[in-house]
Amino acid sequence: MTWWREASSDARRALVAASLGWMLDAFDVMLYALVLAALMSDLGLDKATAGWLGSLTLLASAAGGLVFGVVADRYGRTRALMASVVIYSVFTAACGLAQTVAQLAAFRVGLGLGMGGEWAAGAALVSETWPARHRGKALALMQSSWAIGYGLAAIVTMLVLPRFGWRAVFFVGVLPALFVFWIRRHVREPEVWSRAARAPRERGGFGRIFRRPLLGLTLAVTAMNACTMFAWWGFNLWIPSYLALPLGDGGVGLGTTTMGWFVVVMQVGMFFGYVTFGFVSDAIGRRRTYVGYLVMAALLMLAYAATSVPVVLLVLGPFVAFFGTGYFSGFGAVTAEIYDTTIRATAQGFTYNIGRVVSAVAPLAVGSLYASHGFPAALRLVAAAFAVAACLWVWIPETRGRELA
Repeated sequence: MTWWREASSDARRALVAASLGWMLDAFDVMLYALVLAALMSDLGLDKATAGWLGSLTLLASAAGGLVFGVVADRYGRTRALMASVVIYSVFTAACGLAQTVAQLAAFRVGLGLGMGGEWAAGAALVSETWPARHRGKALALMQSSWAIGYGLAAIVTMLVLPRFGWRAVFFVGVLPALFVFWIRRHVREPEVWSRAARAPRERGGFGRIFRRPLLGLTLAVTAMNACTMFAWWGFNLWIPSYLALPLGDGGVGLGTTTMGWFVVVMQVGMFFGYVTFGFVSDAIGRRRTYVGYLVMAALLMLAYAATSVPVVLLVLGPFVAFFGTGYFSGFGAVTAEIYDTTIRATAQGFTYNIGRVVSAVAPLAVGSLYASHGFPAALRLVAAAFAVAACLWVWIPETRGRELA
């Protein structure tokens, strides 16, 4: 862990704050997918409506990312981080109070706003505090905390859902709000942001990311991220239900508890995919690592679609999660190294969250395809999205090792 000791104490605290914020974000957001089978039964949702609710959350998260990217550039990374954590925590708990689909939709919108804001603030905070030679590793460690949060959500669901029902599962989601007190006391703004804040005339906005020479890069990076997020949400929002639902309903028939363990095992692969990506991309470059992961994700998704044998799915799951998620570790580094400090969080919020706007189609598209043609057909659509994302790297340059401007 020499690379960890080479960073300042401020950088290490920033990484811990961003990582815990992202972990708790995953914990809150993925509770919906994990209780979806029970929620569908209780509220009388069909697959299309359940997918629509997932899409609505992603649209809200896109709006949150755009807003909080600007907030983080203007008022500070830590302020934006704290606000986003409070918002997604409160609205997660509110989901447990929903009595109708309309109420649940409104609460999912609020949760999405906070969810989108956390990544934009956290990625900028880590990017600006860590040295260039270790930036990929630090952002990979931050991103890997998503897998931990998802795994914790699966464990909480296994413990709480059978005893107390899906509403109690959502109530647990308010706990991350307590984390804000630690951020307020221990995490400082990056020095590079503080210098920019003292020169208000140099501060940027949305317009700059659409002007040359950044326009082409902004479009390519956004399109690439949209494809990867379409694939990720299309797969991950529906995989718990697919594993848990009975065979007669188009599922594998594992039940809630066994499904939960399958998801936990997948998160192990996801965690190592995140972490490994950071070390590999710091060594051989962002582009080659990204393309390699995306191609493998497409091939493994096709393999996952070709079987419904539980033991085979159990073995394939960690590898699908490793390659089908690990590439997200590189997105924060690539965008940080393309855009300068005055527009960094704004640009990261835009490229990441406009990708979410497009990916918001995924839960509905996959849910509809699942209902009409079965889950294997839906997974082939996911594999195609991974393949298109890999091709888009033709227009994205190598950025490894760039010092932040």
